[in-house]
Amino acid sequence: MDTCIRKIFGIKTERDFEKAALTVFRFQAEHCPPYRTYLQHLEIRPEDVTRIEDIPFLPIELFKSHRVYGGTEEPRLVFTSSGTTGTIPSRHYVAYPELYETSFRRGFELFYGAAEEIALYALLPNYLERTGSSLVYMADRLIACAKGGGFFLHDYESLLEQMEQTAAQGTKILLLGVSFALWELAEKHRFRHPNLIVMETGGMKGRRREIPREELHAILCDSFGVESIHSEYGMTELLSQAYSSGNGVFRCPPWMKVLVRDVHDPLEFLPPGKTGGIDVIDLANLYSCSFIETQDLGTILPDGGFRVAGRIDKSEIRGCNLMVAG
Repeated sequence: MDTCIRKIFGIKTERDFEKAALTVFRFQAEHCPPYRTYLQHLEIRPEDVTRIEDIPFLPIELFKSHRVYGGTEEPRLVFTSSGTTGTIPSRHYVAYPELYETSFRRGFELFYGAAEEIALYALLPNYLERTGSSLVYMADRLIACAKGGGFFLHDYESLLEQMEQTAAQGTKILLLGVSFALWELAEKHRFRHPNLIVMETGGMKGRRREIPREELHAILCDSFGVESIHSEYGMTELLSQAYSSGNGVFRCPPWMKVLVRDVHDPLEFLPPGKTGGIDVIDLANLYSCSFIETQDLGTILPDGGFRVAGRIDKSEIRGCNLMVAG
């Protein structure tokens, strides 16, 4: 599959993406048992699928109940979702760490340049307080090759002191934080630096009341003196990330694509401007499943970007999100 991996990260055109996606689909239809079983339930023969739009997306819930994995060797990494007390976490089995590292490094460089030219500070308390976080793994590897930075829990004074020292050197700073921690930091401290990027991810995690993203971003912009707040769209079940440089508009790297489905008919895709369930194609998920039906609501924009509107109300879901264990 080395040739396939090179093609995935060498994608330049829509045609390149479609050819790679169909190759990956056929590979996973044969080698990933839960996905193969799901296709059988839908009575879909892989050889009959000739367009991306005809590829079924696996409901993300199956990462909680099934081993979604198609590698020939035991996985070398297992990422787990945080979840809440009493819930079953998702588990993402990763055949090769190098595949994940290639994906997040190249994706980061596309949007922010080489990690070696930036200082990355990660304010991720809830992620650091557990094991199995793919976000912590990514941040750790990026920090290791960055100009500076580090992880922080609740020691905001130490964080700001180190950021001040970095700012004095004129280095670009990226402050990556879970939303509730950035909000708490913004309430207690103000920090100004002309080369500062603030990126939020992960939501409130039950730590603070939920507020509209626009309101949160306004609070953060005021405290940090930046014009916009960047965001990262990723999840345990993905090995790639989409990024927003402001206004909640996300963009994907070339090997990742977002589509929007009708929540009442998961096999029907909606045109730009219509809100529905987000489906993600992540070709870096080569040895698990690259075609994932998420529980997020979103809208595709005419220029190819997308917005996230929240979570789907479970009571409104209809369609074929049914899987018999196989």
